Amino acid sequence: MIGSKAMRNLNLRTGWLLALVGAGALTLAGCDRNDNRTTGEKVDAAIAKTERAADQAAAKTEQMAKDAREKMNSSDAGARVSEAAKDAGRAISNAADDASITAAVNAGLAKDPDLSAVKIDVDTSAGKVTLRGPAPTPMAKERAEQIAKDVKGVSSVDNQLEVKTM
Repeated sequence: MIGSKAMRNLNLRTGWLLALVGAGALTLAGCDRNDNRTTGEKVDAAIAKTERAADQAAAKTEQMAKDAREKMNSSDAGARVSEAAKDAGRAISNAADDASITAAVNAGLAKDPDLSAVKIDVDTSAGKVTLRGPAPTPMAKERAEQIAKDVKGVSSVDNQLEVKTM
């Protein structure tokens, strides 16, 4: 079994991750001015997205705990448990980093007068940002990519925005 200190650290990091993802999702629910959904529908969508992120984080944490238990049962349990706890911490930290990157990109897009009026989907995985949705002009598409690149922690940007006349 994982030591109580390592388990508390996992639980604490998971809690922070869930709080960060939830806050970001709720904040972003009101960013889209062209979205015809009601506030309730936006909140429901934000909650659903947050629940999916929480489920993913919980699954990662559960898998890391399982790996730690398996490693503990082997011959050099102490070193392996320590490494498994570090791996779990890194996974949770990476998920939190991705959530904060997504929130920062969305905030930057919301500040741009052309981009704030359209629904741009921002996904982040291991620091790699993917932008999907419409862009009003080619220049707005380029600005969206630059906004994402300027966020700390972004390693690359996959700009899949499609230029569409509004």
